[in-house]
Amino acid sequence: MNAPNQQGSIRRRLLLSLMVAAGVLAVVVYFVVQSVARQVAQESQDNVLAASARSILDSARVAGGQVSVDFPYSALSMLDSVSDERVFYKIQLQDSFLSGYEGLPDAAERLAETPTYVSTEFLGEEVRIATVRRSVSMDVGQSYLQVSVAQTLSGQKQTLARISRTALVIGLGFFVLSAFLAVVVAQSAIRPLDRLTASVSRRGPKDLRPVAAPVPSEMVPLVASLNSLMERLQRSLTRSEDFIAEAAHRVRTPLAIVRTKAEIIGRRSQDNETQIALSEMIHAIDDSSRTAGQLLDHAMVTFRLDDPLSEEIELAQLVTDTVERLRPIADLKEIDLHLDRLTAGTLRGDRILLQNAFHNVLDNALKYSPAGSDVRVQCRADDAELSVVFQDTGPGFPAEDMPALTDRFVRGDNAQGIVGSGLGLTIVKEVVEAHGGTISITNSKGGGGCVTLSFPSV
Repeated sequence: MNAPNQQGSIRRRLLLSLMVAAGVLAVVVYFVVQSVARQVAQESQDNVLAASARSILDSARVAGGQVSVDFPYSALSMLDSVSDERVFYKIQLQDSFLSGYEGLPDAAERLAETPTYVSTEFLGEEVRIATVRRSVSMDVGQSYLQVSVAQTLSGQKQTLARISRTALVIGLGFFVLSAFLAVVVAQSAIRPLDRLTASVSRRGPKDLRPVAAPVPSEMVPLVASLNSLMERLQRSLTRSEDFIAEAAHRVRTPLAIVRTKAEIIGRRSQDNETQIALSEMIHAIDDSSRTAGQLLDHAMVTFRLDDPLSEEIELAQLVTDTVERLRPIADLKEIDLHLDRLTAGTLRGDRILLQNAFHNVLDNALKYSPAGSDVRVQCRADDAELSVVFQDTGPGFPAEDMPALTDRFVRGDNAQGIVGSGLGLTIVKEVVEAHGGTISITNSKGGGGCVTLSFPSV
């Protein structure tokens, strides 16, 4: 059988696609968490800086053209409570420096009472500065009082680094969870296809029933095409079996007429060469007739195997009936046909198919055994198995031919000159295997062939 042209795996492709999607989502989660954490940390620091600057600004008083600032303790203590950072401040009136760190930059670029922020460097460290302004009335007119409060960013960076590591762990955990779910989803998505494959693979070679199991909508076209193929194949096999049966039937009748005419001519003719030619003709006719009969039997067996009957059969009785049917042929060939051992046992199967199988084995034994020999049939039974054993005293089976004797139209090297088609043991094997049994072909120690048919008992 030619191997299918395999190209990739749906399960692997689906799993890879889901894994890639999980990886992309994990990276997105990592950067989103990191970005949100950075934004929240920045907003939190800005709010504290602005609150501190407003607290200082609210403590300023203008009297007699002078600005006094009663510096509140809480203005900078709230920054110390956030983290162990350095804090700087600067208070100025218009462009005049009043208090704090004179070199501290401010974040105000225009007159506005809303806080403004800037990140820059001061005294060799990165700082975040919040600046607030308020208009004040002076002797010389309107002016503005400006307060800037700054805080270093080293603690914030450490916090963001911890958050970044946490985001990385979250991203990896998300990827692992997504990968696990991807495997589950891939298995779930492929399971209907696996069930369909198992359902079809469990069928026997003759089972061409349409697939009736429920399938997802995406698989409906596939199942419909498969059912259509099996329907066409079933019709083709049926036509082939009908043709073989009809052909075998139509061939056997004229062959029988030709054989009868040849025998009549042979008895009337006195010419030795004519009688030899007629003898060869009769042998060829017998061979053709037997082949046609075996083809007819094989077609019948093949047809019944598609839908065999299932009934309880007393094996010993069936074997006895088969032996008695062939006893006249054994008597004509002067062969002693013995029923040595008949142990009672019951099996479930098709009576006609089993009788056909026993008939073929026993017919072969009688055909290959010489006159005056013995053919013995035994029926054995134990708790789990029933066996029918056919032994003859003929030439036996060639050792090199045994493995292939159950193949179609295969005959042993010692079958030359004996009428046969090579289909008998093929029919036997198909019938036995259809009943869950086995066939064993061996040679007896004392000479001759031995065929054992084994079946599971009821």
